[in-house]
Amino acid sequence: MGHGRLHGLSIVIVGGTAGLGLSAARACSREGAHLTIVGRPSADLDAVAVELELRTAVVAADAGDPAVAQEAIRQAVAAFERVDAVFHVAGGSGRRFGDGPLDQISNEGWEHTLNANLTSLFYTSRAAVTHFMQAGRGGTVLNMSSVLGFSPAPRHFATHAYAAAKAGVIGLTVACAAYYARHNIRFNAIAPGLVDTPAAVRATNDMQVREYIKQKQPLDGGRIGRPEDLDGAIVYLLSSESGFVTGQVLSVDGGWCVSEPA
Repeated sequence: MGHGRLHGLSIVIVGGTAGLGLSAARACSREGAHLTIVGRPSADLDAVAVELELRTAVVAADAGDPAVAQEAIRQAVAAFERVDAVFHVAGGSGRRFGDGPLDQISNEGWEHTLNANLTSLFYTSRAAVTHFMQAGRGGTVLNMSSVLGFSPAPRHFATHAYAAAKAGVIGLTVACAAYYARHNIRFNAIAPGLVDTPAAVRATNDMQVREYIKQKQPLDGGRIGRPEDLDGAIVYLLSSESGFVTGQVLSVDGGWCVSEPA
């Protein structure tokens, strides 16, 4: 393999065994990165490791455990001698746990959704920045948000705990970008629209949603996104090409944020 845009970089991906995270891991591997991937114990971790070749270490754990990101970073250092970037993807819908419109959200739905999408990301960001500060070389943190954190779609996506969590991701990311820039530690976020992943199956299988998306995400014929649509932006924000970029939220959404269906 030739020298890619991430050649030799040691990157930890939390939530890298399915959906957006797995697609990103494949892209990073193609670009020459050394990967340490965190995935749930139920995932087919051996298959992921084999697919992504020998430059990959896999940690079977739940990102909601505050010790997991620390352990992943420790394993990355043991395997590859350093960590250059950390990408947190883990999260998902809390609808089946009780998320929904504010007056209908259960306590369990709120707690589960915030824990899955914001608290787990806090654990990852804290572990990453602690390592970077101790190593003294700077580093990159990339977080997964959503257009629903700042661009609501109340007809079809009224999950207010999820929106609050994804808005919280942006707040944390931008605040950390401001504080840690002087240490050469960059924080940025990706905000996708509707993407066809296992976590989005309710929406992607709903014909009314699919019709809505034709106007809400009008690029490329008005379609639901594919995980690989995000890969280029992710590689850019993890690479040295974005070395002068911090505190940014990049929407990769097919036009969601600038379109309003009739």
